Parts: sequence; structure tokens; C-alpha cells
Amino acid sequence: MENSKISWCSHTFNPLLGCAKVSEACRFCYAEALVVGRFGKQVWGLNAKRQVTSDANWKKPLTWDKKAKAAGERHRVFCASLSDVFEDHPDWIEPRNRLWDLIAKTPNLDWLLLTKRPENIEPMNHNGSHSAWPKNVWLGTTVENQEYADIRIPTLMRSLATNRFISAEPLLGPINNLETYRGGLDWCIIGGESGNHARPAKMEWIRSIRDQCESMDSKFFMKQTGCILAHELGLKDKKGGDISEFPYEIRIQEVPTVGRLG
Repeated sequence: MENSKISWCSHTFNPLLGCAKVSEACRFCYAEALVVGRFGKQVWGLNAKRQVTSDANWKKPLTWDKKAKAAGERHRVFCASLSDVFEDHPDWIEPRNRLWDLIAKTPNLDWLLLTKRPENIEPMNHNGSHSAWPKNVWLGTTVENQEYADIRIPTLMRSLATNRFISAEPLLGPINNLETYRGGLDWCIIGGESGNHARPAKMEWIRSIRDQCESMDSKFFMKQTGCILAHELGLKDKKGGDISEFPYEIRIQEVPTVGRLG
């Protein structure tokens, strides 16, 4: 995708298609609905085959890197929206090594690797477990509620990356105690659920995360309210993704810059 529709990145790159559900956030997975429901590719589930994307798709980041360099900019790449880089699946072994090589060849791109399996990050670290990741790799994990925040964030904190972040999307419950990770958690992305089966996000949950980010000097990015809260707030955008419509108190889309690795 040349220019991503995801507001917190410049581009989206999918090296592979397919995944398996691991927590409540996955229940109404948009990626499964798209890849299986719309495209008809049977790549979801523990035992399903995964599908590597085309060579033409794999060449796109090289072009993005050249454009970023020419513009004197850094471009953020979300990898991967239709799979999980750190899924322990045999079909991921070769593409993951190929991805590490691609990341090394694109130093003007910041690669945002978001996973629901942070326990696999270090075993799959191509530099060796607990070694520093390349400076252009940001590591993140999905935390939909307090239960998964308590499980996944401490695991994420063990990895040495330029920036570490959480995606609370879909936000399914309050998340507290983020100040515990002061100095280690750089960015919090918040998003309510959309779609026919959407579950509600609450303004008080969003405000709380915003306040915690401010307290610990972490960046806060409000992506979308989700369709239920959007309806409650009377927003025109059904997903609640238009920042100009957000209540002023959450009209915030901050992004980290220089990270701990320089």
C-alpha cells in the first residue's frame, strides 16, 4: 500500500497473509474478514497455510526508502496488518528472515512491528536474544484491556528497541498502571472497535490513558473512537476516525521521534 489508510503510519506492508486468534481482541478480526471473507483466502487458523505476498509487493519498501531519503524524511511502515510477524508458524520462517534483510536495506524507514505475541519477540530476534534491535525497528504489542496489558507489556519491556509502543485497539476495557513503565513505554495508540459486531469503548477509559501518558511523558495517539462511541457522541464519521470531530480533550495524535537508540 503506497499511502496507508492507517493514520499512525505512512505505509502498510504485508509480507504474508494469515494468522490465528489468540485473545479477545481477535474475536471480530478485521484482517480475517478482509482476507478470508472478501478475498476468499483460507489462511486463518492454527493449521491453515499462510500465503507469502508477491515479489512486486516486497519491492515496494525499497521504493519508499528511496523517496524518504530524497525528501530528507523518515517514513513509518506498519508491518504487518494482515498477519503477525512474531507468529510461531512454519510458513513464517523464511519470510521473517527475508523481512529482516529488507529492514536492513531500508534505513530511511521506521518499521513498526505490532504483535499479540510479544513472548516470541526475543526468541525470533535475528541479532540474538536480548540484543538491540536495528535502530529503525519499533516494537509494539496489542493490549485490549487490563488483563492483556498486565501480560504483554512486561514482556515487551524486555526488548531493546528504538521505540516501544502499545496499541489499545480495540479498546475493550480500562487500562491502568501504565506509569509503571515510565521511561520504557514511548507511545500509546488508542482505538475503539468498528464493524457490525463492535463492542463499546468508553470516554473515561480513553481519558485515563491520555492522563497516564501525560504523567509519564509518553506520546498519545487517538486513532478512532469506534462506531458505538461515535454514535453516542454524534460524530459524522461512523468509525469515529475523523480527528476534527473528536472531543477537544482527546484531539491528540502524537508520534515519538528520536528513540532510546538514537
